[in-house]
Amino acid sequence: MTDPAAPPTPPVPLAALLAREDLGLRQLAGPDARAAGTAVQWVHTSEMPDPYPYLLGGELLLTAGVHITDPAGADGHLDDYVARIVAAGGAALGFGVAPLHDTVPRALVEACDRVGLPLVEVPPRTTFSGVARAVWRLMAEARHAELRRVTEAQQGLATAAARPDPVPAVLRQLAARLVGVAVLYGPDGAELQRAGHEPDDGVRDGVRDALRGLTAVVRRAAPAAPASAADTAGSTHLAAYALGGGRGFALGVATDRREPGDHTIAGAAVVLLSLLTGEHQGASEAARSAALVRLLLGAPVSQTGPLLGGDRWSVVHARGEGGPLAASALAAALGTGLVDPRKPGEAVRLLVPADREVAPADGWTLGVSAAAPPAELPSADAQAARALRRAEATRVPLVRHRENGLAGLVAPEEADAHARVLLAPLAAGKALTPTLRTWLSLHGSWDRTAVALSVHRNTVRQRIARCESLLNMDLSDPDVRMELWFALSR
Repeated sequence: MTDPAAPPTPPVPLAALLAREDLGLRQLAGPDARAAGTAVQWVHTSEMPDPYPYLLGGELLLTAGVHITDPAGADGHLDDYVARIVAAGGAALGFGVAPLHDTVPRALVEACDRVGLPLVEVPPRTTFSGVARAVWRLMAEARHAELRRVTEAQQGLATAAARPDPVPAVLRQLAARLVGVAVLYGPDGAELQRAGHEPDDGVRDGVRDALRGLTAVVRRAAPAAPASAADTAGSTHLAAYALGGGRGFALGVATDRREPGDHTIAGAAVVLLSLLTGEHQGASEAARSAALVRLLLGAPVSQTGPLLGGDRWSVVHARGEGGPLAASALAAALGTGLVDPRKPGEAVRLLVPADREVAPADGWTLGVSAAAPPAELPSADAQAARALRRAEATRVPLVRHRENGLAGLVAPEEADAHARVLLAPLAAGKALTPTLRTWLSLHGSWDRTAVALSVHRNTVRQRIARCESLLNMDLSDPDVRMELWFALSR
């Protein structure tokens, strides 16, 4: 099944739940949670005999065994049940003892052992809601610790950049924060600066060679070169980042472990090192930045086009976490200095040369327009906005504007006018339009829509019923769904 969008909080180690004495959980089957590093991203309760359609992956599935009619497992149902959980990507199975079963069925324990699915016994005194509450609390604590670590690291990096020797200072700070090695490479692949804890003599040369090879992948030898890359050398985690400006400089990082927030911290270092190693902005680049500002403030294209030149550009709309520093990191990753960070909650907008491939960026959802000359940038801006809405609705990291398909058969002005008229009744409720868009993007799944919107499935049903009433349409009709999806994509 397709991997779902990751939740906005770090996963919870199953071992942390098992360590909670107030829960009294006990692992009965599957690989040891601590040794295997089993992580839980969600909690879901279901008594369905086949839970597969209701799982997103990464769940701790809780059940009281209502569907188990033969605890001995002679009919093979338990093997099929466990196999379906594994196929859906479930992280672990929690079985509530009492009131239906005095003990966890032995056949279920054996079935979980055969497929390597962790099976946890939930004692009678522990409610399923109590388990879910513990998971959410651990997630919130982990998220808070991660944000504090990232904030402190960004402050430390900014302070280092203000020192008399800023480049080595930033590298030392980055290596200390990630507990590893940070290396700055020149356009020819030579090491210019190095900081941090070196590996043992037996693996040092191998790690150095692997890291140098990885940074060669991201150096701007070609417009389509990726902005970052990751690999491993034995037990060492490697990451490489291209520095903005397209001059071939790169940052390499080697660590013994990879923690949540490492990529964000490295992104802040990439922005600072791009500024520290880059040349001062030339007159032509400054003119282009000014043109972008004027364009976004509504200046006529006749005034901005000459400054932007005769090249073709792609407009990118991006939404993600973080403020101006994160937007600058995204701009550096895409190899452009033309960025409008916007206000919190609004989409970041960028102009990227059309010959440069826009690739997905960690932590961001992107909408990319078709390539356009300066005179057609307002239309490209609208294309990028629609592409971003489609990306958010379908929960994919990047969507590009498509010239073909039904949208290409209708003039944009006519399509927009039709969408406004068709969807006007939904203005009666602020949550109706996003709920309908998400529900359609997930093929009418009540459970997945509820998870995506963080509401109860009954709330989704009520909102969709309200949409059906206001629109006076039968939402079970495929033609109606197609027309609505076309309108919602505008």
